[in-house]
Amino acid sequence: MARFVLLLEFKNEDDRLKVRPAHREHLQALLEQGRLVTAGPWADDKGAMHIYEVEDEAELREILDRDPYTAVDAYDIALLKEWTPILP
Repeated sequence: MARFVLLLEFKNEDDRLKVRPAHREHLQALLEQGRLVTAGPWADDKGAMHIYEVEDEAELREILDRDPYTAVDAYDIALLKEWTPILP
């Protein structure tokens, strides 16, 4: 398994807010499956950080394709990078 850090920059605010409940349900399901470590928006709600534990980047891209935010073009990816944590 690999860990990936994803930094998002939000856009299309009206559409994003309409699908936010479905986006959060999507994240909750990933957390329950053990594929999401943590996620949350920046304090100014201009973007977010997610940390995933997945097989590879291809799996993460598939997860993003199913995210309701993707369907409404609610974000740009500022960073998607494999991460090697040294502490829990």
